[in-house]
Amino acid sequence: MILVPVIVWLILANQMYAAFIAFVLAGLSDALDGLIAKQFNLVTPLGTYLDPLADKILLVSIYVTLGIQQDLPSWLVILVVSRDILIVGAIILTFLLELNVTIVPSKLSKLNTFCQISLAAVVLGNKGFETGYEDAIEFFVYIVGVTTVLSGLTYILQWSQQNTEKAENS
Repeated sequence: MILVPVIVWLILANQMYAAFIAFVLAGLSDALDGLIAKQFNLVTPLGTYLDPLADKILLVSIYVTLGIQQDLPSWLVILVVSRDILIVGAIILTFLLELNVTIVPSKLSKLNTFCQISLAAVVLGNKGFETGYEDAIEFFVYIVGVTTVLSGLTYILQWSQQNTEKAENS
């Protein structure tokens, strides 16, 4: 989370090479943190909430900033941000209503997160290294759009099914 403001500032300052390097460092530190936690059995309840929250903050911040800079289309930024607001909103609502609902990331959701991270890295790398991969990026934008919508729907279905089942059993 510490690198998020740095990456946003670098993108806004059009320092895309440095933003790409900082983004890669953020990803590597996240992966290393997860590996250490699992390897040495240091997984904590707080960490299970903070790690995905940090990932969401990083991705939403980068997508919004890349959208502002017109490096990503607005419709994609709106989809990505809306999906994350939907997920966080459902978690908050579940907590406020004292429902016992477990939201487990699906394979589709993990694929979506991978695609979102990859697209951000490719856009930053393309801008930083001036590779000229705009056509590939445009195709990848649609892949992220589709996986974002489908994974959002998966979360909605999972949350509503669990609430329906609990209501029927009450």
